[in-house]
Amino acid sequence: MNTTGFTVPQLDYAALLPMLVLFGAACLGVLVEAFVPRPLRRPVQAGLALLALVVSFGTVVLAAGTQTITAGRAVAVDGPALFLQGSIAVLGIAALLLLADRTSDEQPTEAFPLVLFSLGGMMLFVAANDLLIMFVALEVLSLPLYLLCGLARRRRLLSQEAAVKYFLLGAFASAFFLYGVALLYGYADSVRLADLYRAVGSSGRSDALLLAGLAMLLIGLLFKAGAVPFHMWTPDVYQGAPTPITALMAACTKVAAFGAILRVLQVAFLNTRWDWRPVLIAVAMVTMVVGAVLAVTQTDLKRLLAYSSIANAGFILCGVAGLGPAGTASTLFYLASYGFTTVGAFAVVMLVRDADGEATHLSRWAGLGRRSPLLAAVFTFFLLAFAGIPLTSGFISKFGVFAAALDGGAVALVVVGVIASMVIAFPYLRLIVLMYLSEPVPDGPTVTVPGAFTAASLALGVAATLLLGVVPGPLLDLANRASEFVR
Repeated sequence: MNTTGFTVPQLDYAALLPMLVLFGAACLGVLVEAFVPRPLRRPVQAGLALLALVVSFGTVVLAAGTQTITAGRAVAVDGPALFLQGSIAVLGIAALLLLADRTSDEQPTEAFPLVLFSLGGMMLFVAANDLLIMFVALEVLSLPLYLLCGLARRRRLLSQEAAVKYFLLGAFASAFFLYGVALLYGYADSVRLADLYRAVGSSGRSDALLLAGLAMLLIGLLFKAGAVPFHMWTPDVYQGAPTPITALMAACTKVAAFGAILRVLQVAFLNTRWDWRPVLIAVAMVTMVVGAVLAVTQTDLKRLLAYSSIANAGFILCGVAGLGPAGTASTLFYLASYGFTTVGAFAVVMLVRDADGEATHLSRWAGLGRRSPLLAAVFTFFLLAFAGIPLTSGFISKFGVFAAALDGGAVALVVVGVIASMVIAFPYLRLIVLMYLSEPVPDGPTVTVPGAFTAASLALGVAATLLLGVVPGPLLDLANRASEFVR
C-alpha cells in the first residue's frame, strides 16, 4: 500500500509481455515517423512492426500453460487468451506482409504503428477480465482502424467515406457497450467478470438491469463481429478501406471480437445462458441467412468477401452457442483457420489491377484462369475453403462448430447453417466458373508479380488452409487444451 492509502496492483509482466511488446514497438514507430528520414521510414517501420509481432508471438509461446489473473484482477491470461493472442500475432504478421509491399503512394508509413496499436488493443481485448478494461481495449483497437480505413490514396473519396461510416457507427456501438457496463455495475456493484458471475441469481437484485445491461453489452460486441443486424458497416468499409487493412480487419478484428464474446458469456454470464442463448441462436441464424443471400447479389469482389465474412460470423456463433469446452475449442479453431484463408484471399485481390488500381468488379475477373493460371488456382482454393469443401480448413471448421451446436441441442441452428453453407457456395462457384470458363475481356486487368512479402503472405495462407484441412489434429488438440477460462 502506498502513502495515499490505495493498493498498488501487482503486475505479472511475463503474462502481459505479448501486449507490452506491441505497445512499445508502436510508440517507437511514432518516433520513427518523427525523426527518421522519409526514404528510410518504410523499411524501418516494416522491419520494426514485423519484429515486434514475431517477438510477441514468441512470448505467447513461452507463456503457454499460464493460468493467472493480474493487473488488479483486470486482465486474465489463460488458455483461450493465449490461443487468441497467438492467432492475432500470426495473422497480424500475414496482414503486415501485405502492407510492407505497398508503396508510399498507396499507403503512408504511419500505418505501421497504427496497426501495432490496434493489434495490441486486440490482445488486451481478448484477455480483459474487467468490463472497463474491455472498453478501453475496444477503443484502443478501434481508433487506429478508423484512421487506417481512410488512408487509401488511390481511391481517397471512397476510403474516407468508409472511415467516416466506420467511425460514426463504431462510436454508436461503443456507446451501447458503455451504457451496458453502467447498467451491469448498477446490478452487481462491480464490473469484474467474476463478480458479475457471483451476482447473477443472488436475491435482491434487479433482473431488468441485468438483462438490459447484457443486451447492450452484446450489441457493442456483435457490432465488432459483424453479426446481423449490426453488420451494415461491413460491406462499405471492406470495399473502401485499403486492401491490407481490410484483410487485417476481416481476420484479426473477428478473432478479437469473438474472443471477447466468449469470455463475457462464459466467465460472467454462464448462469444466465437460458436467457441469452436463444437470442444468440436467433442472431446466428439471421446472420448466416442474410450473409449468404446477399453475397449472391454482389458484383464487387470486396463486397462479396464482406458478406462472406458476415455469413462466417454466423457460423462462428454456432460454436459460441454450443457452450462448453467443445464449443469454445471449435470456435478457437474456426477463428484461426478462417483468418489465414481470408488474408490469402485479399492478397490475391491486391494482385489483379487495372489503370484505376485493384480490379474488384467481378466482370474484370473473366478469363483470369487463362491469363494467370497459378493465381486463379490459388484463389479457387481459397474460395473452396470458404465454401467448406473437404480437404480444406473451411470444412473442418464448419464441421467443428456444427458438431458443437448439435451436441448443445441446437438442431435448428445446424439445419439453417447447412442450408446457408449451400447457398453461399453459389457465388464462390460462380466466380470460379467466371475465371475458367469465360472469355477474357479485351482490356482486362493485369496480374502483377507479387513482391516477396506478398508472396510470403500468400504462401502462408495456402499452407495453413491446406494443412488445417488435411492434418487439423495438432491445432485441434491445442484448441481443446486451451478451452478453459480462468475466473
